[in-house]
Amino acid sequence: MEADMNQQELIAMLGRISTIMVENRNYLIELDSVVGDSDLGLTMTDGFQAAYDAVSDGSEPDLGKLLYKAGKTMGNKVPSTMGTLMAAGLMRAGKTLKGKTELSDTDVADLFEAYEAGVADLGKAKLGDKTFLDGFHPGVQVLKAGVEAGVSLEEAFGEAATAAREGFERTTTMIAVHGRAATRGEASRSLKDPGAAVAALIMKAVADR
Repeated sequence: MEADMNQQELIAMLGRISTIMVENRNYLIELDSVVGDSDLGLTMTDGFQAAYDAVSDGSEPDLGKLLYKAGKTMGNKVPSTMGTLMAAGLMRAGKTLKGKTELSDTDVADLFEAYEAGVADLGKAKLGDKTFLDGFHPGVQVLKAGVEAGVSLEEAFGEAATAAREGFERTTTMIAVHGRAATRGEASRSLKDPGAAVAALIMKAVADR
């Protein structure tokens, strides 16, 4: 039985997400330059850094409120489409976990499920539309299944990261429905989706505990 995730561990997780975006800033810029306006690396770096900085002092014991504050700060810092979507995920997770000062493994799975729901509801995208969700959803499902099966959170995170990476790679089989890439129609199929890359990076950062 895994110990509950405490405040410092949750803050550290946000810190790892921020760090991996910094490390992959140029990679995301490169991916986005093909289908977007090349600002994704900057948006994710600045946004997740702002989210982490907003809560890193540990002054908020309510982990739901902590996540909500991180999301709200991120949304204000990077009010672009992707920045707003990622902020919505954090804020939905915050609402779901409000009142908790520690997170059980089930709560952690709920956090990621809520994050996905927040992004999906705001973005109005569906699986197969070649978006963030196509990387994130497989990871969330594997994480949830692992927790329900009673495996350690560390193992579940590792499997989720692999599933998210595979989901990202599978975006080369999909035609884009949203954004600038959608204007390419069939020609968009072979391209890797930058949003799904962000999803894979989030899951990788979470797994690297």
